[in-house]
Amino acid sequence: MATAAQVIGTRERLLQAAMELFTTQGYEATSLAEVLHRAGVNSGSLYYFFKTKEDLLLAGLDYFKTLLYPIVMEPPFTREQDPIERIFAVLADYRERLVFCKTEYECPIGKLALEVGRHSEPARIKIGENFAGWRAHIRQCLEDAADRLPLSLDFEALATFVLTVMEGAVMQARTHHDMAFYDASISQLRSYFQYLLSEKNEIRSA
Repeated sequence: MATAAQVIGTRERLLQAAMELFTTQGYEATSLAEVLHRAGVNSGSLYYFFKTKEDLLLAGLDYFKTLLYPIVMEPPFTREQDPIERIFAVLADYRERLVFCKTEYECPIGKLALEVGRHSEPARIKIGENFAGWRAHIRQCLEDAADRLPLSLDFEALATFVLTVMEGAVMQARTHHDMAFYDASISQLRSYFQYLLSEKNEIRSA
């Protein structure tokens, strides 16, 4: 009889395998047989946890939410203490992923949003929750720097803008096989932040 640890381990292996395949070769292009092979488990184990392929996707999207902070946010946040610089450290890490993959990197959640978000309402909702989690961490950085930013600034809107810049910059660099598109986008975002910071300084000195 499987122990609780083994059960958890099997489920996590299935989620890891499924999400690796869904976010690289695509959800529709991935068969359950491929997931089983990648995870090293049998079909009985799969159907014990997940009744359908969509159930596996939805659980995988929940799994991604748990990984957001430790994998995406914690490393740059550990490197940088300044809240504004933490935002740009997150963006720098996306740049490193692009360079490492020779501009073939795609944001996993962004890729799934384009492929399945229009066809599965439950998946669309969970993809939105992943995006919301990303924005929440960026918004927290903005709130931590609130004393240096204009009082009228909408932190949620700016966090959304940061996410939009990142997703668009990744997509353009990948499309053109040219990091200059990513760098130009982030440079413009940096300039906007410098403007916001200088605007607050001008108000203080007035």
